[in-house]
Amino acid sequence: MEIIIHGDKIKITDAMKDYLKEKLAKLEKYLENSDNVRANVMVKVKNREQTVEITIPLKSFILRSEETKEDYYAAVDKTIDKLERQIRKNKTKLMSKHNKSTQEFNFSEIEAEEEKNTSKIVKRKTIEVKPMNEEEAILQMELLGHEFYMYKDEETGLPAVVYKRNDGNYGIIESE
Repeated sequence: MEIIIHGDKIKITDAMKDYLKEKLAKLEKYLENSDNVRANVMVKVKNREQTVEITIPLKSFILRSEETKEDYYAAVDKTIDKLERQIRKNKTKLMSKHNKSTQEFNFSEIEAEEEKNTSKIVKRKTIEVKPMNEEEAILQMELLGHEFYMYKDEETGLPAVVYKRNDGNYGIIESE
């Protein structure tokens, strides 16, 4: 597995890199062709807390987890545990989608940050929207840990958004 580590307001030491590589090796048993997999790691520091964000784009899905702790090593452990839990939780769905799908989906995360007192745009992201069905969109949203997910409906070819409702079910917003 190729590991790309970036530090924001922190210098990444060799000990930090080695620890991360050792922990990411736990995930290799779940991945086919782990030599072709790239893990993007961002380490950020704010006050005393360190945030570790790991994103692993796969052929059909993106695995992503983020954790903030006062200790870097604890944040890495928690982030890896979350990724492993995501893979285990969605094992049957991932296996069935992997066997059915020959198309490669590559979505970026959708995340908007807003300030409470102002109504200005503070962050803008561009995503590549690829065709998929509702089940795949829900799975991708769950893997990313988001409350909503934008995708292109494979039947209509139009953009749509799937979102998690407060009652635990899902809703879909379709465009005309």
